Amino acid sequence: MKREGKDKGRLTGDQTVAVARHVTWVGFWWNAFLGVAKVLGGIFSRSSALVADGIHSFSDFFSDIIIIMMVGISRKKPDAKYQFGHGRFEALATLILSVVLILVALGILYEGTVNIIDFLKGGEIPRPGWVALGIILFSIVVKEWLYHYTRRAGERIKSEAVVANAWHHRSDSFSSLATLVGVGGSMFFGERWRILDPIAAIVVGIFIVVVGLQMARPALGEMLGASLPKDKRRAIIHALKNTPGVRGYTAFRTFKSGFEGYVEVRIKVDADISVKEAHDIATAAEHNMCHAVTDLVIHASTHIEPYTPRLKK
Repeated sequence: MKREGKDKGRLTGDQTVAVARHVTWVGFWWNAFLGVAKVLGGIFSRSSALVADGIHSFSDFFSDIIIIMMVGISRKKPDAKYQFGHGRFEALATLILSVVLILVALGILYEGTVNIIDFLKGGEIPRPGWVALGIILFSIVVKEWLYHYTRRAGERIKSEAVVANAWHHRSDSFSSLATLVGVGGSMFFGERWRILDPIAAIVVGIFIVVVGLQMARPALGEMLGASLPKDKRRAIIHALKNTPGVRGYTAFRTFKSGFEGYVEVRIKVDADISVKEAHDIATAAEHNMCHAVTDLVIHASTHIEPYTPRLKK
């Protein structure tokens, strides 16, 4: 038996894809502009931290391409090959985003470390120019706006990949703050403080690694078939146990696929009731489970078993 939970006002599949693609295209063009501006500005202003920040923006640019490609696939209806739908393509997109972040961060960490070692050996780090400060401040404002804009859209369409992309924007905003400190310190505190520029680049790299790992964990869990989060399982079980006629349950299993959750459970009903009565109880149980969680479309499947009371010894 199967029943699909639907909330009033829920966007259709085509609408969610349209929203996801629109918000991602907005970020795409801003990331392209900021990436070029930071890299060229960093070269012109002689700031390795700003160049690193620009590379981070380019990673956002390429991640936007991944989201645009994957989000349409993830909302496709089930077919003969993917009978539980294509939702895990969204987890795959999120996982790819996290890998891109981590790889970019490792490159930034390496470059920053090399510059620091060179400085400690007597090498020079040039003083960044005023253009760098202007670009950084502009980037912080734009990326923070993109974070809020993208996160609201992702929560509205219940897309983890779009929300993850919003955090990608925020990571760029935070990295720009570290870059601001490094560039500002290098400019105003004298030559010996110019080491702050590559130090800022390393701070940016560490932050990006942490964000990448935080993004990868739930996406990898979904790809491997992990069960729904504990709070959602508790809510579903509570709804099941409070369904009139359900005397018990066993073999409760769940998994997540994109914006959908799947529940399989064997419910126990009185052995002496009719098939129709048992079917009605199962239908009510499925309905209650489907509506126990509001931020996922829940598909519930039940199997009926006779309830056998335990005899007291």
